[in-house]
Amino acid sequence: MKDKYVLLTGGTGGLGLGVTPVVLAQGALVTVPYRKAKEIGRIKDAISPTTQDRLQFTPADLQDEQAVQQLVDNMPRVDVLIHLVGGFAIGKTHEYPFADWQRDFGLNLNTTFLLCKHSLRRMLENGYGRIVTVGSRGAVEPGGQLAAYSASKAGVVALTKAIAEETKGTNITANVVLPSIIDTPTNRGALGAENAHNWVKPESLAQVICFLASEAAQDVRGAAVPVYGSA
Repeated sequence: MKDKYVLLTGGTGGLGLGVTPVVLAQGALVTVPYRKAKEIGRIKDAISPTTQDRLQFTPADLQDEQAVQQLVDNMPRVDVLIHLVGGFAIGKTHEYPFADWQRDFGLNLNTTFLLCKHSLRRMLENGYGRIVTVGSRGAVEPGGQLAAYSASKAGVVALTKAIAEETKGTNITANVVLPSIIDTPTNRGALGAENAHNWVKPESLAQVICFLASEAAQDVRGAAVPVYGSA
């Protein structure tokens, strides 16, 4: 990905703190949108000082289409979209508030649609692109009390596969990774750390993502890649 312009969403989150340094280490020019300025400090602490000049931060609300369009249009090019934004919630279906269902779809699926829509537009103009989204094991193996999360992530998988079909015959690819539980501080806090040794490390998932985002993956289209660790 050397000298490729990469739009990397969720770069300040638990997964992003593992993925962003790996993307930068491959020589990419990375734009990371954020909501709160305090988020920037965490990622600066996680990356090498020698790569900071290739990292740009831009404030943006990724559930606002106008903001997403402006974010994408302000980049010189969008060679790669790595969309990590998402959220996890649990609850019994018969008790789950509709407002929470809408929130989950907004965060997991609607952001994916908006980022893919506008990034794909720029990629088609330039004749090159790599789209990598993040689904979940729950998207293909739904569990109890995970209806909203699993359904919204299944939508991410379907959307990504549809884009892959639309871009056949071009130098644009779209693929999705399906992690199981990712070893982040948030997940350790919510689920306990006793089984964390079996979870997927962010840095390990980053290697899969970076391959799919590279020129070497030109023949991988519409793949849903399981990254389950030992869970």
